[in-house]
Amino acid sequence: MSDFNFLMLYARLAGFKLLVSANRIACEHEFSKTLHDRLLAGLDGAIQSARHTMSLQRELMAVDDPEGTISCQLQGEEEILAGCTIVLLDELEIDYDTNEYRVNGGEWHCALSADCDGIEIRYPTTVPLSDTELGPLAAIIRDIAWETGVAISVGRVIYH
Repeated sequence: MSDFNFLMLYARLAGFKLLVSANRIACEHEFSKTLHDRLLAGLDGAIQSARHTMSLQRELMAVDDPEGTISCQLQGEEEILAGCTIVLLDELEIDYDTNEYRVNGGEWHCALSADCDGIEIRYPTTVPLSDTELGPLAAIIRDIAWETGVAISVGRVIYH
């Protein structure tokens, strides 16, 4: 079992959720409200994962686990939470084996093109939003990542 304090993580995530909720009230533009809503949804997911991890820790302390079932579940939850990334705008997945990509979980598209000059592979890229585009949310996102270790992606897919 990990020595990581999931109760402290839970408290920090819940505090940031309150901060983001309060900050959303001052939003004037729909785009900013959408980013706040997506961040709130992501924080909810991370909070639920932290709660589940704490529940497994309590269960492991309360009962005998000779087969290691609870320990295995706990390790899996810890790995899921450690790899958690909250995506606020666009998510780009690239499969380099098949030369395909997809945006926001949509359909896969082929990145190969061929003409008389040869074959070209062209993938889109993700460009992070600037602090100006994010407004006050930029500082909050940095603080969440710094204090909790939860990664937050705020990028826009650009096609070349």
